[in-house]
Amino acid sequence: MSSDKGFNLLSFSGKMKTLHLTWVAFFITFVVWFNHAPMLAAIADSLGLDKSQVKTLLILNVALTIPARILIGMFTDKFGPRIAYSALLAISSIPCFMFAMADDFTQAAIARFMLGFVGAGFVIGIRMVSEWFPANELGTAEGIYGGWGNFGSAAAAMILPSLALVFGGEDGWRYAIGVTGAICLAYSFVYYFSVSNTPKGSTYFKPKKSGGLEVTSKGDFAFMLLMKIPMYAALALLAWKLSPSGVKMVSEGATMAIYVILAAIFAYDCYGAYRVNHEIFKAPVPEMHRYKFKQVAVLNVLYFATFGSELAVVSMLPLFFSETFALDPVKAGLVASAYAFMNLMSRPGGGWISDRFGRKKTLLILTAGLAGGYALMAMTNGSWPVWLAVVVAMACSFFVQAGEGAVFAVVPLIKRRLTGQIAGMTGAYGNVGAVVYLTVLSFVSYEVFFGVIALTAVLGFVTLLFMEEPQGHMAEVREDGSVELISVT
Repeated sequence: MSSDKGFNLLSFSGKMKTLHLTWVAFFITFVVWFNHAPMLAAIADSLGLDKSQVKTLLILNVALTIPARILIGMFTDKFGPRIAYSALLAISSIPCFMFAMADDFTQAAIARFMLGFVGAGFVIGIRMVSEWFPANELGTAEGIYGGWGNFGSAAAAMILPSLALVFGGEDGWRYAIGVTGAICLAYSFVYYFSVSNTPKGSTYFKPKKSGGLEVTSKGDFAFMLLMKIPMYAALALLAWKLSPSGVKMVSEGATMAIYVILAAIFAYDCYGAYRVNHEIFKAPVPEMHRYKFKQVAVLNVLYFATFGSELAVVSMLPLFFSETFALDPVKAGLVASAYAFMNLMSRPGGGWISDRFGRKKTLLILTAGLAGGYALMAMTNGSWPVWLAVVVAMACSFFVQAGEGAVFAVVPLIKRRLTGQIAGMTGAYGNVGAVVYLTVLSFVSYEVFFGVIALTAVLGFVTLLFMEEPQGHMAEVREDGSVELISVT
């Protein structure tokens, strides 16, 4: 825990230095992750893509992030966020360059699928920030990290189309995307040599075992296995979308092979979970070391509706404004960026409100607002003034992103040594939501798409009623066997 006093955003030392360097890392991952969205029209023309192929790229872009967030969460908890973030940034630059050099749909699809890996970066910073800030500042710090980092998608929408025009020609979009890959690679070295996992003198708590998330009761073990199913189902849904029944990218035989592989991985995942948790079937976990998995499950559902909808909407909003209001790509990108622009204040605001007024109460209010916001977006059409559609999008975006900030104001307060894995699972549910929403979008109108999101937000509100407000302390064991109590209030 950091010993720095106060919360001064203008400071660049101690915990604030770590926060600033970490949100910049996350910002870069989001620029790279969504560098294609504002230039989809140019990319489609250059590669000769039809509408179904364009929508497939949107789905592929968020698919790999589902397992990647789980794996990166484990990697972060075991090796620390400094190494994890640096490695992620360096590795992710490779598929970014691949996409910039793609010559057809297949090459672009493979690169876009691999780029889903960069979306796992969010998980790493959640653990890093939780190591440096106390509970009464954690929601605000995580909100700034998430909100300012998420703004990378808005920055991509505002800057990259113009950058492509500066480079000029049919390959302008390629150079613009290549620049983001170069920045990603360079910052991996900056981050590695500029941060540490914890403040000096603090303990970095690691999971007792690797290979799966620890739970603390038999009932929670069964609950955890149940909550794994939607993640595999989302990947199966993606395989179906790519099959002859969808965009015909893979054969029927290959699709069946993917289903079998997913089933085998799920079985092995369940076995790994048992191997990590088999001791709970022999003796109960001491009360002070327990946590309730239902807390994780509720946050999973909420992040499905919040971040899942943000990912989906950020991916399609430039196209929505372009088609609905007949705007050129540059103007559509700028107008659509208003949705993600709200991240600068909304997500930190959600974390701050959560710190001050309670985690559960804040989430209830924000989730209700989320449902109402998307219901209004479902009514948006070409007869509206563009400015009014932008205002509605920004209002909806406030509740979406403030809700995300409030969700991750709770995640680090469940079990410190498992923060990366819990953040990974919750984050993965955001991507499950994105895959589901974007798949829905491929079959229905924009109005129905926004309406479906509103309905899932209502479901999230009902689920939230079962969450318990974090209270007291969580216990972690140091290497010498002594117990450290970490305040969550």
